[in-house]
Amino acid sequence: MDSPRQSNRSSQKREVKVSQSESKTPRRKDAYARLLSQHRSCTFTKFLEQYAQESLPREDNGPGVPLKAQGDRLNMHQQKVDPVPNISSDSSDFSPSSWKDKGDESSLSLYMMKLSIHNAQQDGERKPGVSEKQRKTQRRDTATSQDGDIESGEELSVLGPNDTKKHQRQRKKTKDSNKDISKDGGLLVEYKSCSNKPEQEDTKKAKKNNLSKQPDDKIKDSITKCGGDCHKPRPKSPHDKNKQQAPTASSVNSTAEKNKNRGGRGSRKQVFEPYMTSEDVSHGLKRGELIQGQLRINPKKYHEAFIPSPDDTRDIFLDGIIARNRALNGDIVVVQVLPREQWKVVRSDTDCEGASEPETQKARVLQTTQNKMEQKPHVSVEEQHSDPDELACKGPLRNTLTPQSNGEMLQMTAKVVYIVEKKHSRAVTGALKFLPDKPFAMFSPVDHRVPRINVPLTDCPEDFSSRPGDYANTLFICRITNWPSDNNFAEGRLAKTLGQAGEIEPETEGILVEYDVDFSEFSDEVLDCLPKNVPWIIPPEEMTKRRDLRKECIFTIDPATARDLDDALSCKQLPDGNYEVGVHIADVSYFVEEGNALDTIASQRATSVYLVQKVIPMLPRLLCEELCSLNPLTDRLTFSVIWKISPEGKILSEWFGRSVIRSCVKLSYDHAQSMIEAPEKMFAAEELPPVDPEHPIDEIHQAVLNLHYIAKNLRAQRFYGGALRLDQLKLSFTLDKETMMPQGCYIYQYRDSNKLVEEFMLLANIATANHIYKRFPELALLRRHPPPKAKMVDELQELCDQLGIDIDLSSAGALHKSLLATLGIDEYSTARKEVLTHMCSRPMQMALYFCTGVLHDEKLFKHYALNVPLYTHFTSPIRRYADIIVHRLLASSLKCGPKLGLSTEGVQKQALRCNEKKTASKRVQELSSELFFGVFVKDCGPLDSEAMVMGVLDQSFDVLVLRYGVQKRIYCKSVAGLASFQHRKVGKKSELTLLWTPEDLQGTPVEQVISIFTLVEVQLKADSVPMKYSAVLKRPSANTS
Repeated sequence: MDSPRQSNRSSQKREVKVSQSESKTPRRKDAYARLLSQHRSCTFTKFLEQYAQESLPREDNGPGVPLKAQGDRLNMHQQKVDPVPNISSDSSDFSPSSWKDKGDESSLSLYMMKLSIHNAQQDGERKPGVSEKQRKTQRRDTATSQDGDIESGEELSVLGPNDTKKHQRQRKKTKDSNKDISKDGGLLVEYKSCSNKPEQEDTKKAKKNNLSKQPDDKIKDSITKCGGDCHKPRPKSPHDKNKQQAPTASSVNSTAEKNKNRGGRGSRKQVFEPYMTSEDVSHGLKRGELIQGQLRINPKKYHEAFIPSPDDTRDIFLDGIIARNRALNGDIVVVQVLPREQWKVVRSDTDCEGASEPETQKARVLQTTQNKMEQKPHVSVEEQHSDPDELACKGPLRNTLTPQSNGEMLQMTAKVVYIVEKKHSRAVTGALKFLPDKPFAMFSPVDHRVPRINVPLTDCPEDFSSRPGDYANTLFICRITNWPSDNNFAEGRLAKTLGQAGEIEPETEGILVEYDVDFSEFSDEVLDCLPKNVPWIIPPEEMTKRRDLRKECIFTIDPATARDLDDALSCKQLPDGNYEVGVHIADVSYFVEEGNALDTIASQRATSVYLVQKVIPMLPRLLCEELCSLNPLTDRLTFSVIWKISPEGKILSEWFGRSVIRSCVKLSYDHAQSMIEAPEKMFAAEELPPVDPEHPIDEIHQAVLNLHYIAKNLRAQRFYGGALRLDQLKLSFTLDKETMMPQGCYIYQYRDSNKLVEEFMLLANIATANHIYKRFPELALLRRHPPPKAKMVDELQELCDQLGIDIDLSSAGALHKSLLATLGIDEYSTARKEVLTHMCSRPMQMALYFCTGVLHDEKLFKHYALNVPLYTHFTSPIRRYADIIVHRLLASSLKCGPKLGLSTEGVQKQALRCNEKKTASKRVQELSSELFFGVFVKDCGPLDSEAMVMGVLDQSFDVLVLRYGVQKRIYCKSVAGLASFQHRKVGKKSELTLLWTPEDLQGTPVEQVISIFTLVEVQLKADSVPMKYSAVLKRPSANTS
């Protein structure tokens, strides 16, 4: 119960509001409300029943639903003054009989609540000027309250444009009259209503008086009957334009939680719901009442979030920050599905994809638009597929998208009730903002998906308070340490000052920290695990245990700048006309002993991270670049797989074992390509890197040609057997050797020399997967690639049919054959293929490491893109920890290694970590490329290029910039010279018609139609935000419009 002192202040606050209302509205309604509050007759009770039946709108789906929906909206208003939940999730509680059971007092209160919402609804309908944007919960400018907390402007988002100023004046007066309340550190709470009517104010008073007379046991009983969720807000769909928008989830939840936890001085409002207990979560998951999944927050609209649906169709939607309940992007969360009447109304499949506005697609679509930046071309297909956020959800299968009779769809919505694992690093880059008279500063993250953070001034630079302007463009790293349930903003500590925003190194370091990439120096304990004697020599006893291949013609083919050479090739023709082909991989597991400090740090990093200007290695450089790297003219330890292969590519025999090699030359892809393109040429020594004199250049040249011939046959067999490859454009840079700044950029060309290496790496990985699974069916670490999402495939097929594109999406092989068919014979056929490839990549899922002991159905082991039953990673142990585990399994199976200390649980745990780190690494590489291209545009721009439309939304469209291979979104509202635009959608085909203003007074408007494959002219220009750039649509010429 409130203290007398606090109650007095509360009454003063209400008196101020009532007096303000009375001055602007007739007193007759106040008298009427008081008359109603005193009425107790049976006749009036019957009137209540009649009113409930006749005045409230009903829908076709039953008598209970509309009453419940009305009560939900009503609940949002009345909870602000009602400390006791009084509206049950069961619609039967709204029946007249149930009102009688609760007494005349509560019956009257319910009636007045319904009357107020009915008036509010009418009032909302009379205000068509309230825009959709104003009704949404968005991050807004914040103001500092007198008590030291920050109040978000989103609390005012419910007000109509005519109410805002009046409400602000009223709010100011109320604050002035309650300054003594704010001095104790508590946050001021404003009680707001959609309709500022006096009868609501009196109803609130009557309601409070009635509840104060109710015995405590009766209150407890009503809570029990109501259930745990009856007091929770019911946010309505932002698409339901015919209904008055309820208060934002932030303001409603805050007040509801405050009422539940009301105390004396210093009590604060509750913004977020408390988490469920782990025991309740466990039971809920088992019963299918809760769903577990990985949270994905839309990077363009941070109030929209999703988790994968259990039935693998449409994602489940989480609307607003409150629904996320302090979870951040990537966290593994447990959600509770909201009642059906709170599901999101969507007008089309596009709305489902992007959430509340079709202008935004899923974040996972954005994450598929660029390839992994690696020093070596990838030897597998899975890296090029979309959505790194796929995670199996527990619970029963549910249909998350339900069609309605009016053509609209309902998308399932939910709220977070538990965080299973905080995958997000809780570290972010951003800027500091000084707040006068506050003991903290406000940290604004660059990533808007992360909340603003209150940082102690003691963490800030010494002169920050006196000279805050000096730090306006300074980047800091902040780590979230706590996010209280009673605050919209998190608490954190500054970890580091990075430097000036817009500079590559500070920006790069910020990216690495945000994605939890360990780029620290290796500790002495780790370095102590390395050989002490350098240069290191292979011990004689180790030589006796291995096959000696040092006399063979073995060489490496890598990018010219590569320093970690972990694979080599050999090929010699046998007397019978067949070939002996070898793949030789650096034996990293020899140096990384299981369980020591070096192994621990490697397992934690899990992968090397390749940035544009540098590499963050998984292992110390002594191993990466020296002891393990297969450098030329040096003896090195390897793991080899050697086949006897026919010229047609048929495998005749196979051998695995530990070996010793001596590479005779380090070839680049350019060198190998030159040899392939000039089979008859005699290469001079100066045209190649240093070559071992024991192996003539002609011998090396012939080996490359033989490998190329076999690789072509292997590749043809693979694709004939149903494999798929989705090539997407990759941007590369030329850097200044001193400054490491971009001097130029180009689209990386994937040529025959790349395909040669890829084919034999794939062959080695497939062979190793079969070998270790046969020996260790419960321990093998493999890599599976699930098939694409069926629903998205069906939609893509429908879209392609409407576009007149003959494409078969029934299988990986069928899709590959379809993509081989050229889309026209003109100069833009390649661009059309790139656009179609991007469209086909959207339904694809990510490939995943897993331990065979945790999956009991071998059908789930399959790799969809490669179309093979078993696959793993064996060929890159210098940069991938998964390969080290595979090497240990292989050595144990061959009885040429130490005893295994692996378990099914341990392998699976490491597999999950490798998946997470690989996803983060891919995103960091993409951001590094974006960073350098942003600098390039700033230094060399504006850049003009042709672009091809690859996706059309209702107010924007995406283009592939052909000259640079980058993808950008163009918003129609920001196009200069555009008079108007109109969106039209037929089936799955979306189209925009742009109307350009005449260039002169006598001219006529120019019409431009934008649809998939439309060719446009764009200009890339640097933004005012450092390192960012935009694509500007250029006016079409008269002959192209």
